[in-house]
Amino acid sequence: MEQINASDPAEESYAHQTITLLCWQCGGSLAEMTLQTRSGSGTRVCPGCTTATQYRDGIWRTLSPQRADNFRSFIEEYEFIRAAEGRGSTAAEYYLSLPYEDVSGRNADQWMIRAHTFRTIERCILSPLAKLNERPLRILDLGAGNGWMSYRLALQGHLPVAVDLLTNDRDGLGAAIHYSGRIHPLFPRVQAELDRLPFASSTFDLVIFNASFHYSEDYERTFEEASRCTRSGGTIVIADTPWYAEEDSGRRMVEEKHKHFNATYGFSSDSIPSLEYLTPDRLRRLQDRFELEWSIIRPFYGVRWSLRPLRARLAGRRPPSQFRIYAASVSA
Repeated sequence: MEQINASDPAEESYAHQTITLLCWQCGGSLAEMTLQTRSGSGTRVCPGCTTATQYRDGIWRTLSPQRADNFRSFIEEYEFIRAAEGRGSTAAEYYLSLPYEDVSGRNADQWMIRAHTFRTIERCILSPLAKLNERPLRILDLGAGNGWMSYRLALQGHLPVAVDLLTNDRDGLGAAIHYSGRIHPLFPRVQAELDRLPFASSTFDLVIFNASFHYSEDYERTFEEASRCTRSGGTIVIADTPWYAEEDSGRRMVEEKHKHFNATYGFSSDSIPSLEYLTPDRLRRLQDRFELEWSIIRPFYGVRWSLRPLRARLAGRRPPSQFRIYAASVSA
């Protein structure tokens, strides 16, 4: 692979939009990421500890070998399930239409939820924050998947960075290549984990857990890392993570999901002990630990969605999950 030149003209021309990438080994400054122009491969050697970080297929790979091994089973099982659910496409139109339309028709209900959530974030959080700052926002898209949210944010002139564990070209960061015809240069893409974000402190104006916070194994540690990366006056958003009023309902959901996966795919998909859901107590602990105040937004997902609790109660089933948007400002 070619060595990436630290004085690349493309980096210099976008110097005012750079974001510092940290070395996964020592945490030292590794590279100034611009809105990327290259989709190839290379390496960047840390000047402090001489550890090499791979830049492959346009994606920075910042998992250490040990952490990559830790997530291997999770990634393999998750990709298998997502493929079985019909995620992704070979057609660019599929990705360019998200989240407002699922042209495949395979997961239209779920994309309806994502679309309503994104519109609500735009209206209630993104627009006021951009107006306050009077400039494009640096936004960290955590759990970016195929990059649809980063794509929409980039179209608005903001500076997103897409982060995910998955790098495949149908449902992971590799699929973002379909946006390169509409956005040039493409937003940075980074393979990283929620608890070890390879970015300098106080970098981002807005950090969004994009249907991803429930994959955390330790909510306090995950939130602390997101807070570290958020500048004073910035905002952290948790979106599309299941919420239950009672802990027992969440536990039952997890048990049902693992049982379904076992019956359908032959494995429980529990190699990583994710926390899976939010409750009032869990949110309260975060609020107390970080001395923050949640702003809670309840998007309207339609009459059918709002009637789910009633239908479940009449059928004698556990209460279904609810989706809310939780936002918190970060102080100095």
